[in-house]
Amino acid sequence: MKALKHFRIDLIITLAVLVIAFLYDSWAGVYLTAVLILVEIVFSFDNAAVNAKYLVRLNHFWRRMFLTVGILIAVFGMRLIFPFVIVCLSGGVTPLEAIDLALQKGSVDQEGSYADLLNDAHPAIAAFGGMFLLLLFLDFLFDGSREITWLSWIERPLQKLGRLSTLSVAVAGIVLLLVSQFLVPADEDATVLFSGLLGIVIYLLVSGLSSVLQERDAARTAELEAADRSAGHTVLLAGKAAFSMFMFLEVLDATFSFDGVIGAFAVTPDPLIIMLGLGVGALYVRSMTVFLVDNGTLGEYKYLEHGAHWAIGALAIMLLLSIHWHLGEFVIGAVGISFIIAAIINSVIARRQAMAPPSDEHVTI
Repeated sequence: MKALKHFRIDLIITLAVLVIAFLYDSWAGVYLTAVLILVEIVFSFDNAAVNAKYLVRLNHFWRRMFLTVGILIAVFGMRLIFPFVIVCLSGGVTPLEAIDLALQKGSVDQEGSYADLLNDAHPAIAAFGGMFLLLLFLDFLFDGSREITWLSWIERPLQKLGRLSTLSVAVAGIVLLLVSQFLVPADEDATVLFSGLLGIVIYLLVSGLSSVLQERDAARTAELEAADRSAGHTVLLAGKAAFSMFMFLEVLDATFSFDGVIGAFAVTPDPLIIMLGLGVGALYVRSMTVFLVDNGTLGEYKYLEHGAHWAIGALAIMLLLSIHWHLGEFVIGAVGISFIIAAIINSVIARRQAMAPPSDEHVTI
């Protein structure tokens, strides 16, 4: 019950959002919104852990700012405006036209409807999102610096191959060529190739930004640890220093949430449902960050990050396959959640084994 105090407002907002989703698109809207809430929470769990490392440095006022002003930036910036930009660019419509068409709920068979425009643009969206997510997954697999592996029989050999720094891009490029040649009609292969290449370029730019932030993270952490040692306790930031840390957290959130926003199009192309689902999911992630800070517990589930990345990899493959075959939302959601559940179960088992006392047969006298 003590843990629920961090999520009371989230639960109330979730109920209200699910009611809105029902009024908008009946039970289908409720189901898709619920799936997107889970997708956002799953994909951003590592975001919560990273944010908690910085949030512990802020005083109570700035922690409240993180949960109020910060969540508005996260929801309306990355979860609303950004998906609409993707839809408008891919569908060739203005934002106002996109909103109007979305509210009309035209069917796929109705020429010029929102669903028809999105259906026509699906190969481009799937290629862009699929390549972005595939690179994210491949970089994880080929990362030789990871000491902990989950599916070791697969991950360890691939870590050795990761010594080739450009291997992820090379593999992604080969996959894109195969998809454009064998899964796409001849009149759309150029569009798929361009969209896939754009996804690769955007990922490389975002990845580069993340590297810069990580270098700044190392320098900032060293400074704060030095201040802690001299003061004898954790130094809480305030004023300009706290504002700088707050903006740093918002930039981190944007880089982490990009994959979740793109991945949402594998579940539904409807920007209103995406905003509702990812917005509520982002609220849970923010509250989860505060929960981790208040309870001082990080990294209890050692394989959860692995499960999330395998879910991302499965999502990338299903996005690319959806260019040629229709995959139901249930299949897409179930595959990702299965990886997460398996990772959590394995994490619990590993923690219990580590805490178990040594067997008597190994005791020597």
